[in-house]
Amino acid sequence: MPPKPPLHPYLIMAVAAVLPGVGQVMNNQANRGLLFVFTMIALGYVTYHLSTPEISLVGRYAGGLFIYALSIMDAYKWARVRWVIFHHPVSAAPSATTASGEMPANKMEHS
Repeated sequence: MPPKPPLHPYLIMAVAAVLPGVGQVMNNQANRGLLFVFTMIALGYVTYHLSTPEISLVGRYAGGLFIYALSIMDAYKWARVRWVIFHHPVSAAPSATTASGEMPANKMEHS
């Protein structure tokens, strides 16, 4: 049975934008998703209580919104890495020597 392909990175990013932390869960990184959610809540709480009432709503929750934006980018990045690895497998590395046992000219320059 062939391995199950990963979900498309754009789908992961859309889900992460709507439901924080779920993008990481869809990438099989549940612990990372929980870490983002708890950090987002904690920093949102801290920035809310450290700001004054004159600050806008976005400013009052700036810490949580920052982590929210990072979690979206993180979910997309890891989904993209998984997508590329699955769809472009690494081929076997070429031999470092030629058939006669000598190093090719381009390899000799870097040695």
